[in-house]
Amino acid sequence: MVRFRQVEEIAKLMRNVEQVRNIGTLAHVDHGKTTTTDSLLMAAGLLSPKVAGKALALDYVEIEQLRQMTVKAANISLYHEWRGKPYVINLVDTPGHVDFTGHVTRSLRMMDGGLVVVDAVEGVMTQTETVVRQALNEYVRPLLFINKVDRLIRELKLSPREIQQRFIEIVKEFNMLIELYADPKYKDAWKVDFKRGQVAFGSALHRWGLTVPIAVEKGVKFDYIIDAYEKGYYEELAKDFPLHVALLDMIVEHVPNPKVAQRYRVPKLWRGDLNSEVGRAMLECDPEGPTVIAVSKVIADPHAGFVVTGRVFSGTVRPGEEVWLVNAKAESRILQVSLYMGPYREKIGEVTAGNIVAVLGPDKARAGETIVDINYKDVMVPFERMAYISEPVVTIAIEPRRSSDLPKLVDALRKLAIEDPTLKVHINEETGEYLISGMGTLHLEIVLWDLKQRTGLDVVTSQPIVRYRETVRRQGEVFEGKSPNKHNKLYIYVEPLNEDTLKLLQEGKVYADQDWRTRAKLLREYAGWDSDEARGIWDIDENFNIFVNRTSGVQHLREVADTIVQGFRWAMEAGPLAQEPVRGVKVVLTDAILHEDPAHRGPAQIMPATKNAIFASFLDANPTLLEPIMKIEVKVPQEWLSGVLSVLNRHRGKVLSLEQKGMLMKVLGEIPVSETFNLADEMREATQGRAFWATEFARWAPVPQSMLLDLVMSIRKRKGLPPRLPKIEDFVTL
Repeated sequence: MVRFRQVEEIAKLMRNVEQVRNIGTLAHVDHGKTTTTDSLLMAAGLLSPKVAGKALALDYVEIEQLRQMTVKAANISLYHEWRGKPYVINLVDTPGHVDFTGHVTRSLRMMDGGLVVVDAVEGVMTQTETVVRQALNEYVRPLLFINKVDRLIRELKLSPREIQQRFIEIVKEFNMLIELYADPKYKDAWKVDFKRGQVAFGSALHRWGLTVPIAVEKGVKFDYIIDAYEKGYYEELAKDFPLHVALLDMIVEHVPNPKVAQRYRVPKLWRGDLNSEVGRAMLECDPEGPTVIAVSKVIADPHAGFVVTGRVFSGTVRPGEEVWLVNAKAESRILQVSLYMGPYREKIGEVTAGNIVAVLGPDKARAGETIVDINYKDVMVPFERMAYISEPVVTIAIEPRRSSDLPKLVDALRKLAIEDPTLKVHINEETGEYLISGMGTLHLEIVLWDLKQRTGLDVVTSQPIVRYRETVRRQGEVFEGKSPNKHNKLYIYVEPLNEDTLKLLQEGKVYADQDWRTRAKLLREYAGWDSDEARGIWDIDENFNIFVNRTSGVQHLREVADTIVQGFRWAMEAGPLAQEPVRGVKVVLTDAILHEDPAHRGPAQIMPATKNAIFASFLDANPTLLEPIMKIEVKVPQEWLSGVLSVLNRHRGKVLSLEQKGMLMKVLGEIPVSETFNLADEMREATQGRAFWATEFARWAPVPQSMLLDLVMSIRKRKGLPPRLPKIEDFVTL
């Protein structure tokens, strides 16, 4: 059994960090990441050469095999020799479809290098740009593999010179992304260069690949490749120029080892004191330092419980170790340590700094958690929050056919939400709706399939709907919110957050449990807040709403602060217009009068007073709905361009740019999510299937004023709310 022999070899190699590489495959959907990964597994002896390229080995979830696409990030540790020296390559295969960018975001924390796979015909697409941007934001160095070169020969029948020109165009576009998104000190250093062997090209399906240095060494010219396809002996290419050699050699040579990578990645990903014991240990990737794990994913194993996977930044992880979960503020114990071999977890005695580990025990850990040696619980600062580039914007209502199955359904949904933080489960007690929100219809389709496999439950779902956001367009007046017993009064107003503040929140640079000095400094420098206001922030919720205390000298306020925050969160969960979540609003407490007896200022008194004052000011502040907008990129032959433009026009789409790219026209535009549900069929019909197109979440934008009232009323009707718009006097006495 090769696999087990290799586990032992890998375990030994993992201790020598210079011989470790952490790499992930990244790409637009259908550009061939998983097929590429299969060739790498063949090199490790985990797949037969006969099935490599077709097995989709890391797509071990059944629906991935059926749909021929990766929906979850999978890990494997590979053994490879380069220039006579053995290396362990920890490989993560990530999804390319826009609905699963959350998995990519979480996986990047584990990587030091990203192998970006680009289809030779389609070139750099929307999602290519997205994954490169994500990688560079995490200081993950990108390398390029131009895949499906056989399509240039068989379908487009290009000459060697034309193929070379196509490669130059792709590399130029790829390097433009690095120029655009890389940190200034890496803009030039990380651009890929053919001559230096940082670009591979080939066919993952036919398992051959080359870099320029390999081609020069072997004296091969492109005429030979074209001849092999034209005369039908292309299978020989895999023997002469195996893909895994080109890719793994490129990875070993150009992806830094963890010790090198952590010296520049740790200051980017961790805001703690780099001169502290923990800071120095992480910078040096010290196996003797305090244990530090950055958690990237959590999955619920039906037999083992929650399996926590992450990157070991310092120390050595062993069973029995007492650890502290920084975000969860919980103590735990490592019960089992493993490394991943695709669908298998292989138990191992220890995993040292610089490697990827799977552990059992810390059941309260979630993606983005920081796990540290229990002895450092009081000094450890968590890693920077992961900033998801997309948001869950498509929702379905779900319920079991048998009402007795409801507890089982809710439990399963909550576990799924733990595994996938981009899946939102919303239970509206007032309307009785059980809602799940995902990145798109495919995301929700996978979730429902997964739910069925786990529980066997028969569920009823609604048609996909869009969940909107409520916000305000100007500052509202201060309103008095009275507690039901009339003994407490809170004075509150709301206003929209400025764009600079929203940007800091969306990028994860400002968040709720951050050190207030750091937060105040960022808001002051980049968003124009004054120091007192920034210091007075009590809470920031997941939809980027901020609660600010601007009172002074109010008696008993500290004792009810947590209850006021609960009232704030209650109000933000479902706004007054249509009980949709509130987004991008600053709520300011200006004054309060509180009863001196604690019995008269409990949660049942303070929370309604908070919510009512917020809603009154909200309705006074020119409220509106925000709708999610997708960026859409279409590449289409000139003769079918009018069909694309016609489809966009019918669906409230907006063309942002139009340019010629070789033989194709490239259309860049925007389209509301609510208009995309039948887009695939219409686009196919309008272009006779000639268009390559993709979408990704772009931003939230106000619903056109002409649509607002009808949309609000239709949402209220769907939720069973009263068929009239709420008024200020519904919440406060005027």
